Amino acid sequence: MARDTLTGSRIRERRVMAGMKQSDLARFAGISPSYLNLIEHNRRRIGGKLLVAISHVLKVEPSLLTQGAEATLIATLREAAQDRGRGEDGSAGPPPPETALLEEFAGRFPGWAWLLADSQRRMDALERTVESLTDRMTHDPHLAASLHEMLSTVTAIRSTAAILAEPGEIEPEWRDRFHRNLNEDSRRLADSSQALVRYLETVDDVSADLGSPQEEVDAFLDSHGWNFATLEEGGSIDDVLKDSDLGPVSLYLLEQVLSRYAEDAAALPMGRLIDALNEVGPDPLALSLRVRVDPARVMRRLAALPASAGAGWFGLAACDASGTLIFRKALKDFPLPRYGAACALWPLFTALSRPNVVLTQELEQTGRDPAHFRAYAVAQPVGTPQLNRDPMLVAHMLLVPQEAADVADDPLRVGVSCRICPRTECEGRREPSILAESF
Repeated sequence: MARDTLTGSRIRERRVMAGMKQSDLARFAGISPSYLNLIEHNRRRIGGKLLVAISHVLKVEPSLLTQGAEATLIATLREAAQDRGRGEDGSAGPPPPETALLEEFAGRFPGWAWLLADSQRRMDALERTVESLTDRMTHDPHLAASLHEMLSTVTAIRSTAAILAEPGEIEPEWRDRFHRNLNEDSRRLADSSQALVRYLETVDDVSADLGSPQEEVDAFLDSHGWNFATLEEGGSIDDVLKDSDLGPVSLYLLEQVLSRYAEDAAALPMGRLIDALNEVGPDPLALSLRVRVDPARVMRRLAALPASAGAGWFGLAACDASGTLIFRKALKDFPLPRYGAACALWPLFTALSRPNVVLTQELEQTGRDPAHFRAYAVAQPVGTPQLNRDPMLVAHMLLVPQEAADVADDPLRVGVSCRICPRTECEGRREPSILAESF
């Protein structure tokens, strides 16, 4: 129903809120109750003097009766209604929500509409938190080491306390030593617990005290928009790093990324790439043939586009032959796991078995509101060729968002990683998901 035909629903909602009978409002407005009833059920349009008269009686501005519910409210309700018709395995589910009536529902029952929208936002936030925490708890070596340290300290405290609790006298020298050990272990446990809590609290704050060198590198790149004008103009890496306060390991990793960035910028200047992009579109193979640069380099340059040329439009993931992600530029609707164990269905990993072949695939990222992407992937050798030795391979996958209407009927359904993927039927599943009802 069009937004401008819902004025009657808002008149009825305001009249009910004011505790006024339909006959009373009709009398004050100078119309019959039956005509007002047609208006309130959106069967008669209203405007002009009659609208002003009714708004005066209801003591509201006319614009409050003619304007629809806020676009964000409608968008949130529509998002909540997505993917509710059938089960994840294709079985029949509950009847799908009547999305065609969302506008009317929000107009007639704004309180309930805002309540549902707020619940949707809360569920989205909780789901993102669960995904992030699960990702860390499953794959974060820093977290695993911290938990191991805490368990070891608890065991030491328990052993010392058991000795002190045993019957019989203990020599003063040994008793003092045990007490000293208890005090030191307790302090260490308290410090470890506080550090662990602070670390977990940074799950949504990449600018906080990050837990791994790779996270620090990702945060540094993100803070610069994945684009470095200094290197684009032929400047030095030292100029980029002069204001950074990264640790030695993070600095080593970042220098590798920036060195490759400088080489890419020299081989394919940004202006040349943008001109080719406007001519042939975002297909990295077509761009590669157009600018005579290898596809992987084209993908990295697309991920480094400045804000003025559409930064944030392209996502990029890279992995080595072990499958470990060594570069991650995530998109809002296509998150990338921090510590590996990504979805085995990604074309990124398929490319490793077909070196120098550019693969493309339409993807649907599973979730409450499935997002669609066109993925391009290629694996290329790195390093110096050697006799009788297979080359090392690094694969790149470029992600280009797509509108649902432009996607084929049967896109490849993928997730982030098994642990946080709701799909129940998948040949690539390695472990149960915490988001699946069966789990």
